[in-house]
Amino acid sequence: MTMPHRTRVMFCDMLNLPRGKYVPAEVAVNGSVGFARSVFAVSYDRELLKMPGAGFHEGLPDMELVLDAEPRESWQTNTNIALGDLYADDQPFGLCARTQLKRCVSEWQALGYTPMVGLETEAYVFQRDSDGIWRPYDTPGAFVYGTGPENDPRGLTDDIWEAAQKAGIPIESMNGEYDNGQFEFTLQFTDAVKACDDAFLLRSMAREIAFRKGLCLSFLPKPIPDRGGSGLHINFSLTNSDNENIIAPHGKLSDIAEHCIAGLLAHHESLAGLLATTLNSYDRLDAGSMAGYWANWAEDHRMVSIRSATRSAKSARLEHRMADCACNPYQAVTAVLQAARLGVLDKSPVPPAEDLDGIERVRATRHVPSTLDKALQALDKDKVLRQAVGELYCDALLYFKRDECSRLRGKSVDEVRDFYLPFV
Repeated sequence: MTMPHRTRVMFCDMLNLPRGKYVPAEVAVNGSVGFARSVFAVSYDRELLKMPGAGFHEGLPDMELVLDAEPRESWQTNTNIALGDLYADDQPFGLCARTQLKRCVSEWQALGYTPMVGLETEAYVFQRDSDGIWRPYDTPGAFVYGTGPENDPRGLTDDIWEAAQKAGIPIESMNGEYDNGQFEFTLQFTDAVKACDDAFLLRSMAREIAFRKGLCLSFLPKPIPDRGGSGLHINFSLTNSDNENIIAPHGKLSDIAEHCIAGLLAHHESLAGLLATTLNSYDRLDAGSMAGYWANWAEDHRMVSIRSATRSAKSARLEHRMADCACNPYQAVTAVLQAARLGVLDKSPVPPAEDLDGIERVRATRHVPSTLDKALQALDKDKVLRQAVGELYCDALLYFKRDECSRLRGKSVDEVRDFYLPFV
């Protein structure tokens, strides 16, 4: 195979933006590429913030993206892709979410288990009208679980599917979601780091393909106020040293799985600060929605935050439904796996499962905070979860997102949406 002309080196920042550079392909082979670490402190509107860890007072020094040994295929011609881990001062960089996830996986493996992850992503498509305004994708024949031209008249999902195959991004399924112009892209189960790599690249690829077709593919949690929201459902299982799924080995949740649920529920409010990281996220998180609002769980129940699936011992899993795709996927998966691990370490007992409909009636009494700034307060107070996810990482995120709250304070719902739409 002929070596591509160039390599696109990429990493995911705290805003879930695909930062990177194009470099000659030979430079990227078993190498590293430098970046200014202060890029982590650049807001959506390009303000450079004094964020912890980003080197604002140290002369804006460099960091190195140490590339994976094997590059990946790209959806772009004459190009491959190299991902990697960020280092600063010859140490793993504390603001690198991929590094935090790798540490999380190692901590699970020290307990004798390896997390396996499957991610479900949702997004809306927009097209420009004659005045240049972004309007919802015109799909008059669309319906939930729809496929084909009525659901996607311009063939966007066809192009995304083909590009995913070329880039080695393992799609499990792709279909129309609940509302017109809304789609779900589900990725296959794999190890946690690869699952997040795949989700990061799928999001970047899908947005770029849409852009070339004159469309905007937005993963914003609630881009249209009177329509359904878009989430990031984090499915995970745990395998033991014999590669056996231990979530429900005998058709019933294991003690470990119950402790995981208990840990996730114990940190429910503070998890919002890590999983729902835009002001727009809280337009999606509401009572009676198919999102992770209430601190509750149940078997095969889409109106709870943690849905267990135990019908098959081999494919048994836990599904956490609070996150959205505006969030860095490495950060989101780390947060969920660490909260679950804390429940295992504490041997926390699981509360009774939700047995009401979750729409009009619910037994749960705790729920996510009503706004991003309140979610950040909950995260700030949760020292145990912050330490598990990464103290410096959480300090930086809190600083960054509090500044974002300040910038958008007093803005209308439409103004907030328009602020995020070009990036999310």
